[in-house]
Amino acid sequence: MSLQAKYNDVLKLGEELGVKDGFVEEVNGKLKIGGVAATQYAKDQMWNQIKATGGENATDIEADIKVEQTDYYAKHTVKSGESLSKIAKHYFKDPMKYTAIFEANKGLLDSPDVIHPGQELTIPMA
Repeated sequence: MSLQAKYNDVLKLGEELGVKDGFVEEVNGKLKIGGVAATQYAKDQMWNQIKATGGENATDIEADIKVEQTDYYAKHTVKSGESLSKIAKHYFKDPMKYTAIFEANKGLLDSPDVIHPGQELTIPMA
């Protein structure tokens, strides 16, 4: 199996996330990939997929993923049934970090208990 085939899920994810200036090159038994992800969250998703495919310390891949937007972690469009704590759990694995999301969106939100589908929230760096 070629390394590109092995890491196909990583390459597909990069396309789905709209990684810009992407490159893929197989050199001397190592897959070299890279590009520019829109946010740190997108970059983290790429790294999580690399680890899921190749293990924590994969030696057959070298990734150089840069981040375009460094002022925030991600943007999130609220879906029906979501709460700030549910969103915080998704991004930070900690529902109590909802206060950080509320603080980052005070211009949009009046209360951490009231959000509406369709609102685009800024997810701050953890």
